[in-house]
Amino acid sequence: MKHFTVFSHRSFNRIVGTIFMLLLSFGIVIAQPDTKEFEKYIDKARADWDVPGMAVAIVKDGKIVFEEGFGVLESGKKQKVDENSLFAIASNTKAFTAASLAILVDEGKISWSDKVKDYLPYFALYDSYVSEHATIADLLSHRIGLGTFSGDVIWYKSNYTAEEVIKHARYVPQAYGFRDGYGYSNLMFITAGEVIKAVSGQSWGQFIKQHFFMPLGMDRTQTTVTELAKMKDVATPHGLVDNVNTPIPYVNWDNMGAAGGIISSVHDMAQWMNLQLNHGVVGADTLFSPERQIDMWTPHNSFRVSSGSKRNLPSRHFSGYGFGWGLSDYKGNLIVSHSGGYDGMYSRVTLVPDQNLGIVILTNAMRGVSYPVAMHLIDAYVGGDQKDWSAEYLPGAKRGIDWKKQRIQKRIDARVLNTKPSVSEDAFVGSYYDPMFGEVDIKKDDKGLRMEFMSAPSLNAQLSHWHYNTYKIEWNELHAWFSFGTIQFVLDNNQEVTGIEFDVPNDDIFFDEIHLKRK
Repeated sequence: MKHFTVFSHRSFNRIVGTIFMLLLSFGIVIAQPDTKEFEKYIDKARADWDVPGMAVAIVKDGKIVFEEGFGVLESGKKQKVDENSLFAIASNTKAFTAASLAILVDEGKISWSDKVKDYLPYFALYDSYVSEHATIADLLSHRIGLGTFSGDVIWYKSNYTAEEVIKHARYVPQAYGFRDGYGYSNLMFITAGEVIKAVSGQSWGQFIKQHFFMPLGMDRTQTTVTELAKMKDVATPHGLVDNVNTPIPYVNWDNMGAAGGIISSVHDMAQWMNLQLNHGVVGADTLFSPERQIDMWTPHNSFRVSSGSKRNLPSRHFSGYGFGWGLSDYKGNLIVSHSGGYDGMYSRVTLVPDQNLGIVILTNAMRGVSYPVAMHLIDAYVGGDQKDWSAEYLPGAKRGIDWKKQRIQKRIDARVLNTKPSVSEDAFVGSYYDPMFGEVDIKKDDKGLRMEFMSAPSLNAQLSHWHYNTYKIEWNELHAWFSFGTIQFVLDNNQEVTGIEFDVPNDDIFFDEIHLKRK
């Protein structure tokens, strides 16, 4: 392990400890939040938001003061969630990737301002200047110029390696000016993981295990779902089918692991939060320096605080993104946080460094309960005006579900019945290609037309006629992020089939970025 001289933080802890002991000696009792109230509030919120199972851990002043499981590992079964139950933490992985690069900065092997292309010569984006000048800092702060979630359709359920995903990223369209906006990009964190590999000789997963999981005692934490079959006490993901929680299999995210591949428990994540709150120090070792902590918790991409945000959070004055962390303020305290969304699981990690406080919430449903629960717990520690965050945010969440239904219903209502294709179905059969995504084949059998994704067989589907030259996608598998969808065969002026366009309404995997041309 590396060692750095750290005076300020330890001296501060000694001073706080001395004051605490003096207060005790004078009989002054410092009130602590009621954890029994926490249990009641969390379990009620879980039920109100219709979440099968969730786990919560709180660290305060270097200790785990609360870690509990609520509900069940799988809907319809009896096994309870506990503090060691495993959940996908999804994008909370990004902080591990940023901290891994921070270690390499401390070791003098890289700097934040190094050009990505110096380590990955094949790296290329929508513009040659951006390709040549994009830095590691740009990768970690979502300022590269790509839209939020843009290009995720490349890696999702695909057999592309991380390197192959990055090579396809050059075809993802520009959304805004380089370093001139915010677009949450999983692709760029995948790229950051490959930088770790190029510099250290280890995959991002191997690097994180050696430098974080082992020294922190995160013994149950995994970097791939392939290990879960051998393990017990593993939560089951749940997708929404007609707004009902439905168990679904784990999806392999290995090719985007550096952006969201970790599976962990709240007990293990508590060790991670304590490391963060202790500025990279664990025991006698410093895993990354306090200087790198400042780098990661400095806003490198700032956002406007809208009037709507001010109404909900009147004490908020800034919002931004550091390296692998979202940054804001609340009641005079710095808030360092991140959320995670995996197929069938949502999660959140929130740190309040001024209070030496950390909260992790893991769930096995696609319901946004973690934010209001985290805010309730923060209020219990920072004081001031408090409100029922869960009750206040639940109606908005329900409206969001209704809006998604309406978006699909609008397409159903627009269907024109009693139509037929303008050419024979045999004319649609063939191979189609998009340089960003790859090849998709249309074939025909006794069931009719079917669609096969060469890079992502899990997306294969049958096709049923919808109207005119449009066909409904009948997915072979249940997908967490999308359900209803159609494709339209594009014809030229001479009724020759030239391509395919997608319409799969959802907020995460953008099929409409795929523009297939007939080969």
